[in-house]
Amino acid sequence: MFENKEGQRVPNATFRTRTDNDWQNLTSDEIFAGKTVIVFSLPGAFTPTCSSSHVPRFNQLASTFKAHGVDDIICMSVNDAFVMNEWKATQNAEDITFIPDGNGEFTGGMGLLVDKEELGFGKRSWRYSMLVKDGVIEKMFVEPQKPGDPFEVSDADTMLGYISPSEAKPLDVTVLSRPGCPHCARAKASLRNAGIEFESLELNSEFTDRTLRAVSGATTVPQVFINGERIGGADDLENWLNNSQHKAA
Repeated sequence: MFENKEGQRVPNATFRTRTDNDWQNLTSDEIFAGKTVIVFSLPGAFTPTCSSSHVPRFNQLASTFKAHGVDDIICMSVNDAFVMNEWKATQNAEDITFIPDGNGEFTGGMGLLVDKEELGFGKRSWRYSMLVKDGVIEKMFVEPQKPGDPFEVSDADTMLGYISPSEAKPLDVTVLSRPGCPHCARAKASLRNAGIEFESLELNSEFTDRTLRAVSGATTVPQVFINGERIGGADDLENWLNNSQHKAA
């Protein structure tokens, strides 16, 4: 059983980072002192669960966390600075700070440095998340000690549930669009005016008309999807916004 370190200070460590092609030492004090920080740590950059679920959801909820007083969200892994910087770029995770714990100094101090030699990884971090206030750990969510790589409690939604139990989850919105389409522009403006974040996928760049027909059963854009439901075009979206009880993130 891993030790619960709630109420304790984070380990003193120095992280070797790279900014603008220059090496920079960053200390625990510089990261945590006087701040409210979420840390989520994971076994490795570019690995499946980390890339498909752990990082993206923290990035999606970043504005919600910051509205509740979180100053920074840190993704940490026992990887080097080059790998972590490249991973951040490929994840488009501009709202998260990626910290390389290359020597496992911080992770070891947390008591969460584990042996992944059977995978050829060497020593890596066990998956966990925590809320740290002025260098003191307020809350930890450590994955259960099971074989493999469990991902049950260190996710962004669990952390948000702790910080703000009554917080409505931000809507998951995607717009299938086409460059130069006035109705697409109107739909996007309606979402922005409602304070709703969304992803826009462009026809013939990120999908084809075959995908448009497959997922929406339609041949025209825009096609707006919210929380797994097809809303439809710009007029349909305006009706949905006028009649729904949505809460913007």
